[in-house]
Amino acid sequence: MSKGHIVMKKNPSRYIGFIFSTMFFFILFMSCENDVKKIPNYRKKQIGVEEGKNIESYYSENSKVKAKLTAPVMNRYQTDSPYYEFPKTLHVDFFNDSMKIESKLDALYGKYRQNESKVFLRDSVLVKNILKGDTLHCDELWWDQNTQKFYTDKPVRINTKDKILYGKGLEAAQNFTWYIIKQPTGIVMTSDTSLPK
Repeated sequence: MSKGHIVMKKNPSRYIGFIFSTMFFFILFMSCENDVKKIPNYRKKQIGVEEGKNIESYYSENSKVKAKLTAPVMNRYQTDSPYYEFPKTLHVDFFNDSMKIESKLDALYGKYRQNESKVFLRDSVLVKNILKGDTLHCDELWWDQNTQKFYTDKPVRINTKDKILYGKGLEAAQNFTWYIIKQPTGIVMTSDTSLPK
């Protein structure tokens, strides 16, 4: 007989113990293995979300209130780049130094990127200058709080007292006192009574 058979006959429990301990470590090792496909989903689930309702928020600069935002729902996402989401409409009033409303903004959806101080707006976006009556209509718009400007590269329509302007791409002041249409595509002359309010 070989030496291996003699050891097994003399102490079979030692051989069985070795098999069980090997199997235990093998099972432990296998149970610790991560499914690479599941890791991104796990990270998504760990993002903290805070919800607020009937939101009223103010934006100020040099101790002066520049804007007031209202929204029925706001979600705050705590990620490496935190952001706020307004999934059920938002409204913003922009004020001059005398706290009078200069312009108004409405959109069905908004997303505020906190680190960039930028707001992305989409779906039935409308900006109106109260004094002039000029109104911007578009599907997507960015509002940069640092430069106090609106901009987009999407199609736009501007209604004034006597015409309707069309184009693609726009840059404008947040109070909508001036604007530049990047690629004008047409002008329609109208009477005051034919314009939508």
